[in-house]
Amino acid sequence: MGKSGGPATAMLMGEYRHSLDDKGRVFVPAKLRQGLGDSFVVTKGLDHCLFMFPLGEWEALKRRLEQLPLTRSDARAFVRFIFAGASECELDRQGRILLPAPLREYAGIQREVVFIGVGSRAEIWSADRWQAYQGETESSYEEKAEKLADMGIL
Repeated sequence: MGKSGGPATAMLMGEYRHSLDDKGRVFVPAKLRQGLGDSFVVTKGLDHCLFMFPLGEWEALKRRLEQLPLTRSDARAFVRFIFAGASECELDRQGRILLPAPLREYAGIQREVVFIGVGSRAEIWSADRWQAYQGETESSYEEKAEKLADMGIL
């Protein structure tokens, strides 16, 4: 593992809670650092969280997004959304990153932060938004699982 990110097969998973310090820095959980590497990209995510991509995953996403047709307004809007908020972050010696203010504002992060691993990426949530999201979606997990089963995924 080095500056290029974690191994291609790294599985990011789990839920971890930490606090943002007064300078906007947050400790990245060790289990996620193993999969993310020393340097990774943080950008605006869906559902008002932040996405964290190992550099290899970011490059793969970048290549896919570059293939989207410029003539489609929805494609242009999504590419702008992902790239405009993107920031390459490097861990300091204590295993922290500085979350840029615009990303903190987008995600509503003030103090308490929840990291979750979701396979090839991790997400950063405001603790309040994560709790609200779980409350909103918890009752529909069975319905979502049925839809995935219908698609042959589960």
